[in-house]
Order: sequence, then structure tokens, then C-alpha cells
Amino acid sequence: MEPFLQVRERDLVGRRGQFIAEGEVVLRHLLASSLCEPLALLAAGDRVARLMELVGDRELTAPIYVAEQAVMDAIVGFPIHRGLLGLGRRRATPAARELLSGLGPDALVAVVHGIGNHDNMGGLLRNAAAFGVDAVLLDASCCDPLYRKAIRVSVGAALITPFARLEAADDAIDLLHEMGFKAVALTPSGAQDLRDYVRTRRTAVIFGAEGPGLPLDLLARCETVRIPMAGGFDSLNVATTSGIVLHHLTGGG
Repeated sequence: MEPFLQVRERDLVGRRGQFIAEGEVVLRHLLASSLCEPLALLAAGDRVARLMELVGDRELTAPIYVAEQAVMDAIVGFPIHRGLLGLGRRRATPAARELLSGLGPDALVAVVHGIGNHDNMGGLLRNAAAFGVDAVLLDASCCDPLYRKAIRVSVGAALITPFARLEAADDAIDLLHEMGFKAVALTPSGAQDLRDYVRTRRTAVIFGAEGPGLPLDLLARCETVRIPMAGGFDSLNVATTSGIVLHHLTGGG
């Protein structure tokens, strides 16, 4: 059970490419994911039957540990109300170019720039999965989408959504154009309303952090779109923005 000792303390120092999946819904995604694999599972005594239902007839090489709830809480370092934990890792970490080159002619990509809040990252990934985004690109300054809280907020979408991280020296817009994507950026000063924007076959939509938003030099190289708002407000939470935008781009209106 060593990988599950003092989970919160390990959140602060990282797990060398591994991650913690917490709760039934997230574990279901981990077990079914083609992008990730389970390395170990831990269940409270009264959740073993449910865990075995989730495993089903899969050939699982990961060990399964069982502990009574109080012992599990002591191992992890805080109360695990969901009673189920998994340790996992990604099967591969593709470069951004490799990920984009494998997408089809009608691909939709979400690009996230400067997102340092794990709640927002989890919400963005949840929306990406919900609206069928083909891939997510993160700039070098973004937080880790496989941080435990980001995975939990994404309800496991972080484990089934293809993503890649851009290197600090990468020019995201040049790469997108080279791969045949039209880049559209969200900004309160956008040149057109979202409701009027018509998606092209290969589209990459770019979201920036709340507050600073996207850099002006990046905006100058993209089509820009805004979400109209009532007077006195000029922006939304970035996770909320992504839900509205992706709903529109995938035909929701």
C-alpha cells in the first residue's frame, strides 16, 4: 500500500509521472481508458464488491489492496468518503506535433494558455470530454491536468481526453497553422460574437487564464471571438466559458 501513503503530502511533490484516481466514477474511467493504466487499487472493505464490478472481466495485473475504512483513512492521511482509490499512469506522453498529426480532417482542439488553477483545469477537461473535443494542448505554464484535484473535478475526463503539453520554446500558432488548424481565441474584445462564428473543418480554440487573459501578440495572430454580456461584466470563469464555446462549436447553438 506504500503508493497510497499520505496522499496530500505527495500531491505537493509529485509522483514521477503517476497519479491518484479518487472515487468510483474516476476509477471507472481509469479502468476503461486506452490512454492510462492502473498500477494499484485500494478499496475500503465495504466497497470491494463494487470495485470488482468495475473491474469486471478485465485482465488486471495491478494489485488490489483492501483495508477497513478507518485503516484506509489512516494510510491516505484524510477521510476517503468514496472508499476507492487507484494509482495510475499515462501509457504514453505524445508531443504536441505528434498528437495533432494523428487527428482527422474535422478535428476540434482546445488550447489552454496560462491555466494555473486545478479546478479550472478539471472543468476545462470535463467540458472537452463532454463536447467531443479531439485533443487538448496545454502551454508550458499550465498546471498539471493529472494532479489529483484536477482529475477529481474533471470526473475522470483527464484520463480519457488526449492531451499534450507544448514546450516553452514552441510557437503554438505556428504549429497550429502548419497542421492545418484555424486558430480562434476567446477575448472580451473579440472581433465577432460567438453566436456569429462558424467553425471551419479544423479548428483550434484558445482559452486564457482569468485576469490576464491571452497575450496581445497571440490575439493578433488569431481570429477573435467574444461572448456578449450584460453591462458591467466583461468575462466569465474560464471553465464556464469553455462550456459555452464548445457547445456552440459542436453544433449546440
